[in-house]
Amino acid sequence: MHLPSAASLLLAAASLPLASAGKDHGHGKKQGLDTLAKKAGLKYFGSATDSPGQRERAGLEASYAKYDEIMWKSDEFGSTTPTNGQKWLFVEPQPGLFNYTEGEIVASKAKKHGKHLRCHALVWHSQLAPWVETTEWTKESLRAAIVRHVTKVAGHWKGRCYAWDVVNEALNEDGTWRESFFYKVLGEEYITLAFKTAAKVDPHAKLYYNDYNLELPGAKVEGAKRIVKMLQKQRVKIDGMGLQAHLVAERGTPEDIDKHIEVMRGFGKLGVEVALTELDVRLQTPYNATNLALQKRSYKAIVGACVQVKECIGVTIWDFYDPFSWVPYVFPGEGAPLLWFEDFSKHPAYDGVAEALTNKTRRTSSKGGPRSMRLLRD
Repeated sequence: MHLPSAASLLLAAASLPLASAGKDHGHGKKQGLDTLAKKAGLKYFGSATDSPGQRERAGLEASYAKYDEIMWKSDEFGSTTPTNGQKWLFVEPQPGLFNYTEGEIVASKAKKHGKHLRCHALVWHSQLAPWVETTEWTKESLRAAIVRHVTKVAGHWKGRCYAWDVVNEALNEDGTWRESFFYKVLGEEYITLAFKTAAKVDPHAKLYYNDYNLELPGAKVEGAKRIVKMLQKQRVKIDGMGLQAHLVAERGTPEDIDKHIEVMRGFGKLGVEVALTELDVRLQTPYNATNLALQKRSYKAIVGACVQVKECIGVTIWDFYDPFSWVPYVFPGEGAPLLWFEDFSKHPAYDGVAEALTNKTRRTSSKGGPRSMRLLRD
């Protein structure tokens, strides 16, 4: 007979929800994550979402009614991002031919239900229309294509996007430039050009650089700082750093919150805001009490870090319902990365997020203090 270790028992116990998390003690009403986030000083707690009937959602129509109730009609989410509908593949399928149908599915619902809209992503090496990758580009023709694309797409949603992910994933893991065709033809100029054009088209939108593996200190974080400094040196508008935060439960450590805070504050010192833009925490499947507890710890640490750093303005999870996640399709043997299970019951991680938002998270060191302390007393 295999007996669980003491560590496993402690982690399993940690996955149990706090009875007080998310409760309005004055009225006994459970408050949603967006309500808690705003009380903690954040601008929003949001969820990305995609087009009905497409991709991971195909064949799961029976879940739509319950899903929509949580997504649009509750106080769980105050912001959304179109998971796919604003990407180059969908908005410019042919040269100069623009189709905003997919992006409008989510954008129109955000407007109808009073949600902030984070827009994603103008220039990215992936999910491009086939013609983009097969064209023989010159410097002049690629500059013109980028300007046309950013002008048309950002112009279509002008005034509706709180923020745009202007350039997505331009770095390798060691902080050097990704050798995308954009970079091979134009070098780092393509980044400057995209930001400069977006600023001209929609001057009121917050303009972000967005990437994964920026949550812990390292060479890639330093590369992202280099992008900010490069644009600032050229007096090109950049407002935010998007930390995608695609995390792995089994890789987390108790010290992660301090490291997250260090990274967020480092970007803040450059004069840009920070947001968690695509948060999910995947785990080995089938899941169990131990890795669900690890997942809770990771969610609690990253959201708790955001609450404690004044420059971190909001959190977006990369959808909230496990069956709609991209993870199992890309990482075989991993999944369940979100906050609601297939039957719409909540992960223990939901309570970890609520605890972080209600000031039940602290740094492991004694320095600093949560931004939410003063706000929750007000």
